[in-house]
Parts: sequence; structure tokens; C-alpha cells
Amino acid sequence: MDRCIVLVDAGYLLGAAASLLAGEPSRSRITVDHAALIQALRERAEADTERPLLRIYWFDGAPDRVPQPEHRRLRVMPRVTVRLGALTRSDGRWAQKGVDAAMHAELTELARNRACSDVVLVTGDGDLLPGMMAAKEHGVAVHLWAVQAADGDYNQSEDLVAEADERRVLDRTWITKAVRAKELTGICAPPPVPRPEIAAILSAPLPESALTAAEPPAAEAPEHAPAAGTAQDGAPERGPAHKGVPTPKDLAGLRAPGAHGVQHPTTATLRWSSDKGWVDRPGVPAESSDAATMPTLAQLTTAEQRWADREEDITTVGGDPYEVGQVFARRWMSRLGDPGQLHKLSGMYPRVPHRIDGELLRYAARFGLLAHKDDQIDEHDRYAIRAGFWREIDVRTAAEHAPGGDRAEPTAPNGERGPRTP
Repeated sequence: MDRCIVLVDAGYLLGAAASLLAGEPSRSRITVDHAALIQALRERAEADTERPLLRIYWFDGAPDRVPQPEHRRLRVMPRVTVRLGALTRSDGRWAQKGVDAAMHAELTELARNRACSDVVLVTGDGDLLPGMMAAKEHGVAVHLWAVQAADGDYNQSEDLVAEADERRVLDRTWITKAVRAKELTGICAPPPVPRPEIAAILSAPLPESALTAAEPPAAEAPEHAPAAGTAQDGAPERGPAHKGVPTPKDLAGLRAPGAHGVQHPTTATLRWSSDKGWVDRPGVPAESSDAATMPTLAQLTTAEQRWADREEDITTVGGDPYEVGQVFARRWMSRLGDPGQLHKLSGMYPRVPHRIDGELLRYAARFGLLAHKDDQIDEHDRYAIRAGFWREIDVRTAAEHAPGGDRAEPTAPNGERGPRTP
């Protein structure tokens, strides 16, 4: 039939684009507009082959072959079919398994069934050479597309290049229509807030138990060792020799004075945030009643809204950590019946209430942010998620108080809408 089909090795296309635009093949260094990329592939294929497009096959790897957010968005686009291989980790690196075999099988099957007259291959792997040869034997014209190499050399198998009927190079100008390098300058996290109670803890003396543990036993000291604080030549040493670095347990046991001269109990311990929210330990005061009673998004969402949210997540939400925080905050605010709750939450900045914070991180995990980080959300991504959340809260509350109900939005160092300053 007089139609063209495009087979895309996503690992090659996006990895080569990352090398070209960001200097390394890591796909986490680029942002992809998949809708624009698919449209550009279609237009280029129809122009080069002079045939209408039948379908674009998108081959990629995924952990346990579970579709990631980008795959869910791609597979609902018109004339796009997603085929997934496995993504496995070996020697600290991720590698695709089964993608080349799937491309080879699809290519030979399409050619054997005469489903098209022209096939466009966007790949660089020489393993597809037998499939390319078989397609040619069935009368299919094979077009091989390459991504412009960062070093000006080939980034494809030379045998594959030699066997192709037609060859084109997707240059930087074409790539940047849908792909851009991420800006690494600036931080998505809000500036740190001064914490005098933490400064008081760090400046307080260590407990006697910690000091005793840090000092060597007297029996083990050399017989003619210099006195503490004195160097071998008699000069004073730089800094105390007996004081060690305090451990979290040491800090938690300190009786540091509070803001009004009241000492904290010795049972106080540290706390930290996790995917399940803020983790509390015995001895730490619970969060305020306002924070504890703050409604979660799940409580505010109906079954119909939950279905619509899922549809939006699949088709429009890109999965960038900052964007995820914004989307979550917009939904939460739009369904909040009591405006007073929003102002209470705004006053809790920069700490997100336990239940909402845990729900926010679990929502972010849906977008594949765990896939390449050993099943944990990277700390920088956590900052970005919460920064996006607080930015939306700030925009809403500021608009309600500003004259006319609107105001200009400040931007983050990377040019995006950034979090407010405390």
C-alpha cells in the first residue's frame, strides 16, 4: 500500500538529543514536548516519503514493562502505538531489554504483510540490519533517520547506514522544536528560613556522655603525650581536640533553652519528611490542630472528579516535579469549600501539613519519579514538588488580597514561576 510507517527507538532518539543539547545522553537532562515531537515526525515522514502516514510505532523501555507517564500520554495520541520492552539495572546503569527484538519483529511483519510502501527507522542499532534487509526484499523502501551527533561523527551503525535506501539527519534546529535542555542553574526550593531554635541547639555544649565517648581512655594515652590543646612543638592546636561532631542522638538529647528561656525536654528527637509525610517520634510535639484537621485532596474529590483527574494526568500533565506540585495544589484549592482553610494553610508555610504532604508525594510517585532513583524520590525533586505546591497557594492567596484581584507573578531563577520567599 502507498503509505508510510515510522518506527522510533525512543532510547536512541532522546538519548542522542540529550547528548546534542545537554552534553550527556541522560534523558533526565531534557524536557520533551511529546505532542510536538510526534507532529514533527509525521510531517517530516510524509514530506520525505511523499506518502500519507499510517502509524508511528514508539519503542521504549520501562521498569517491569509498566507504562510511565510519557508512555500513557503517547499511546492515546492519534496514529501512535507504544511498544514497551524491559528496563533493567546492571552495574549501576539502566539498559533496555527486548526493544530491538520488538522493532525487528514489527518491521518484518509489516513488510511481509505489505502494510506500507515506505518505512522510516529512527534508530542507530546495528541489530536491526537483518530486519532492514528483509523489508527491502519485500519491496519496502527503508528510510533511515539519524539525530545529529554531538561530536560531529556517526551515532549509528555503519552497516545500517550503508543498507538504507534513503538517509536523513535530524539536526539541532529540528530537534529543538520539541526538545530542550533543562536549566540546572537556580534551585526550585524556597530560600531557607532562619531557625533560632536550631542555632541554639547547635551552639549548646554536648552532653557529658558524648564528650566522654569522644575522649580516648586515659590508659591508652601515650606516656609523654602533650596536653590537650597543645601541639608537639608547644604551639596551641587549632580547635579543641576533645570535642567530636554531634550525632543526631546527641542533638536530640540536648537541653537547649527555647524562645522564652524554657528548656526543651531531654526526650526530644529529630523529625524528617518522607513519602508518608512528616515522621514524628516520641517526645516531639504534634502539629497544630489546624494542620491536623486540614482536609486532603482525596476527601475533597468525588468519583467523577477522580476519573477526570486520571484522564488529565494521562493526557496533559508532563510529570515535571514542579508542575506536579502545581497541579496538586490547583485541584486542592478548587475543591476547598471553606476559604478560611486556604488562609490557614498559607500561614503554615513552608511546612506542608503531614497528611497533605504525604498525599502530595504519593501523587508525584505516579509520574515515574521513582523509576530511576532506587524507588525513592530524589531530594531535589521533593523540593521542586513542594515549591510548585506553595507557588500555586501563593498565587491564589495573593490574588485575593491584591487590588483588583490580580498581581504580577515573580519568577524562579530558572525562569519558571518560582516559590514565594518567606
